[in-house]
Amino acid sequence: MRADGGGVIHRRALLGAPLLIPAAAWGQRSDPVAVTRHGRVRGTSERGVQVFRGVRYGADTRLRRFERALPPASWSGIADATSYGPAAPQTRAEEPVSEDCLFLNIWTPALDRGRRPVMVYLHGGAHAHGSGSDPLYDGGNLVRRGDVVVVTLNHRLAGLGYAYLAQLGGPAESGNAGNLDIVLALKWVRDNIAAFGGDPNCVMIFGQSGGGAKAVTLMAMPEARPLFHRAATMSGQHVTAAGPRNATIRARAWMDKTGAKSVAELKALPLERLVDAMAMTDPIERKGEISFTSTLDHHVLPRHPFVPDAPREAAHIPLIVGNTHDETGLWIGDWLKRGDTDWSNLAERIGSQITKDVAPDWVVQRYRELYPSKTPGQILLAATTAGRSWPGHLIQAEERAKIGAPTWMYQLDFASPEAGGVLGAFHTLDIPLVFDNVAAKGSRTGGTPGARRLAGLMADSFITFARTGDPNCASVPRWPKFTLDQRRTMIFDSETRVVSDPRREERLLWSVAPYIKPGG
Repeated sequence: MRADGGGVIHRRALLGAPLLIPAAAWGQRSDPVAVTRHGRVRGTSERGVQVFRGVRYGADTRLRRFERALPPASWSGIADATSYGPAAPQTRAEEPVSEDCLFLNIWTPALDRGRRPVMVYLHGGAHAHGSGSDPLYDGGNLVRRGDVVVVTLNHRLAGLGYAYLAQLGGPAESGNAGNLDIVLALKWVRDNIAAFGGDPNCVMIFGQSGGGAKAVTLMAMPEARPLFHRAATMSGQHVTAAGPRNATIRARAWMDKTGAKSVAELKALPLERLVDAMAMTDPIERKGEISFTSTLDHHVLPRHPFVPDAPREAAHIPLIVGNTHDETGLWIGDWLKRGDTDWSNLAERIGSQITKDVAPDWVVQRYRELYPSKTPGQILLAATTAGRSWPGHLIQAEERAKIGAPTWMYQLDFASPEAGGVLGAFHTLDIPLVFDNVAAKGSRTGGTPGARRLAGLMADSFITFARTGDPNCASVPRWPKFTLDQRRTMIFDSETRVVSDPRREERLLWSVAPYIKPGG
């Protein structure tokens, strides 16, 4: 904890106010200082980009566990914004965590009120893991490439952000507290981003996996919709939120695991007890950690994102729907690397991964007919992707097309060179490409000229989309909107091109059964 220029430690520092730089040091630094509605913040200059990390957008949530967060208190002096804030509490954390986690990060070309497009990224990790500080999310290259402002953020996750306690005597908004944190961050962007060179009337939200799911969920939230103007979901296949009854079953099971007898007791428990209990097996899916996610609470979220249709209230918001050709390569990578999938165990392995209720042996038979030259491992990758991850993306694009909402669809076919390419274009591989961060730690794209070139194409498309609401730019072939009759999709690959109805035979194969989100 730091003192102000007079050597006094502010009492609100105990309540989560930012670290303050002593006044005596102000004149000794040339780093950028921006003025927000809550106080001044000092960042750093990195290769021509002004970077502010760990800027507080919400007050400490320890005092309002499971409730809607509040804006931060104002501060005097200059707050230090040179390092990332703590991530939300989560199992298997790889960085410092705290319930005091409502911080965001900004990359900008200049503090000149330049009215640039603002790209707000929502991190992945389902609704339970991750933060806005992953090296792959560094916004510097997007800023240098496209004269935009990039924002990443942390918000409450898992039980602290999405445990639906309303039916158990808890706060009505508890099942979407994490989404309301994002809304609070978007309000901060609306009120403050002009001071960082951004245009509050040109805000794009985009995210991968759980972040993409949150993006489309925000499109179904009346409080969120006015705060952004374009959206993109990257492998964020959510069509439905959790239903309130299943969400209540999960919340009660989690509460029982902690030993709490009431929500009041749950609110008072040490954080470690809550996090330890989050590792319990999901009581509905009977596998994995307990699954907390956005909840149909008839309050904050009054409808599902894409059931019974795409929300007409969001039809004016342009949307990119993206997926990778081999999503499940991320989860079944051990099988693929070992190469021990054969005709005897293929059906069982497919059955363990798919979400559509079809007979696995029938799937094997049909795929062998479609692709007689594919190996069992290649069929495993293709079938599990098409039967688990792809259906949600198709539904999103189809439902938007039905109401004439501007929508563009892409598919990443560029395979990772890892393990000789057997993992294909797996889930998460588009992140370093969109951010133009193929050289960053964890990118897994390979540092080849082809990867760098493809990253430029994808980054340019997203930058143009943020600026105009249309991803078409000089870097890529003409990218038509998605329509039901032609299903034109941009294929990002070594040879980027537009294809009508890619993988049509697989799409029709799986269309015999509805897509139902597991445990929803």
